[in-house]
Amino acid sequence: MDDETEQEGLIEEDFYTFLNVSRDATPEEINNAYRKLSRIYHPDKHTNPDLKKDAEVLFNRTKKAYEVLSDPHQRAIYDTVGMKGLETEGWEIVQRTKTPQEIREEYEQLAMERQERRLQQRTNPKGTITVNVNATDLFARYDEDYEAPDGLFSSIEVSGLSISQSIEAPLTLKDTITMSGQLGIQNGNGSGTVNLSARRLISSKGSIEFDVGVGNGPTFSVKGFRTITKNLFCNGAVVLHFKNEDWPNIVGTLAQRLDKHTIGYLTYRGGGQNAMSTMVVRNTNQSCTTFSLELGLVHSYVSLSYTYKMEEKELKLRGCVKAGSFGAFIEYGAQKKVSQHSSISAAVRVGVPTGVTLRIKLIRASQIYSFPIHLCEEVLIAPVFYATVVPLFTWTIIKKFVIDPAVKEQEEKKKKKQREVNKTRMMEKQRDAKAAVSLMRATFSRNRSEEESKGGLVITKALYGRVVYPQDRSAGDDASTGHRDEVIDVTVPLQCLVKDSKLILHNASKSQLPGFYDPCVGEDKQLFVQYLFHGQTHECIIKDDERLRIPMESHRVNTT
Repeated sequence: MDDETEQEGLIEEDFYTFLNVSRDATPEEINNAYRKLSRIYHPDKHTNPDLKKDAEVLFNRTKKAYEVLSDPHQRAIYDTVGMKGLETEGWEIVQRTKTPQEIREEYEQLAMERQERRLQQRTNPKGTITVNVNATDLFARYDEDYEAPDGLFSSIEVSGLSISQSIEAPLTLKDTITMSGQLGIQNGNGSGTVNLSARRLISSKGSIEFDVGVGNGPTFSVKGFRTITKNLFCNGAVVLHFKNEDWPNIVGTLAQRLDKHTIGYLTYRGGGQNAMSTMVVRNTNQSCTTFSLELGLVHSYVSLSYTYKMEEKELKLRGCVKAGSFGAFIEYGAQKKVSQHSSISAAVRVGVPTGVTLRIKLIRASQIYSFPIHLCEEVLIAPVFYATVVPLFTWTIIKKFVIDPAVKEQEEKKKKKQREVNKTRMMEKQRDAKAAVSLMRATFSRNRSEEESKGGLVITKALYGRVVYPQDRSAGDDASTGHRDEVIDVTVPLQCLVKDSKLILHNASKSQLPGFYDPCVGEDKQLFVQYLFHGQTHECIIKDDERLRIPMESHRVNTT
């Protein structure tokens, strides 16, 4: 797996960018790009032995890119999975008469077989640990003859503990066995259950699952899922609990997609507790709104929750209101992503008759650690205030002195590892880029002279690298750090790409262009271009993967 991870971190050759054509380029556009580069790199065009040797390397690379993109079969493989598809074992026997679609399907079949083998090696463990904390003594009003416990921690006790864990044993892509267990202790009384379930995908539209459990009386259940139409699906379950001669519990849900972002659910539960509920969920990139209504013989309620998503800050703000036959509460809180696989959340619940509760949750990969802290049995201002302020203050301190340094260190390690994995390749790319610039000199001079003679497009300065600013015009000097190896001069290769007083770069990393290389692997990069058009100075800065088309009137520099 380590070798596979390293292979995934390797920077692949981008043939489209190397030829400076779009991914939907026509065969004619690919042929023209190949001929243009061939005039620069063909070994017969150079008499100097050193240049001739470099030209052979770059011409072979140009020829390889052309061969792949001009062949419909190889291009179909390359477009689907990249270079690893062309190097996949077994492709050497692919019939040349197959269509690109058939080739894609064949590769997808090979990929599915590899995925199935990897799937069988995984257990996908999931777990939840919940620690119930009773801290009501901190805010309770004591009688005069009542002696309060000494110290802060003596007023806090763990009133309950619940642990659940599950592991999966995938047999095939369609069959999965899951084993799960749950252990709970509440006020000195404990209980536990063990369940074993088998799920099978009958088709792309349905599945069935059988579940048996022991612990609090034997249980047996059958569950099913079925997609009826494109916007309508349903699931159902029958649960038999062999204890005290309980009636079978029946659960069924019908779901309908109302629009692009909204789904409505209708659920019926029959058996020990008959109830009918409906729920409408609207989920967009900016927010999630959920409305629920349940009518039952034992319990009825109505609830409304709203979550505001701040994706740039990786933060979610949530509020909820719920009222029913057992009481009512309001809840507000936030969830923050602290790393790629971890997030933390805190919520304050204020209700009647439950009082005030602070809920802290830590999610690490597939493990959830939950800490509900019961602060007060009544609704008082003091516990609400402390439940709101203390988590915010604690989070600020931890983020500043623990999380931020750890995340920064992790990012640096990731960048360092990426540089190490690509070290040899980057040295090769750097040598090829310098060689390409040397081979482009004659074409550069000719192209520039032609453009100058007609007042066309002349590249006067082009810098590529990390955080390039217009005011820092020195080639190879990074404006933010001063590291000369983080910015390179790409004036010559850009001028060679100018045709008919126009320059077009497509939305892909510019490091793959002829004469370019990545001077700062893992860092954000930009391209700064200063050029003359009709004798007027123009300037622009674009992101690494942003499309560029010049000249443009908006780039003109006002010299008055």
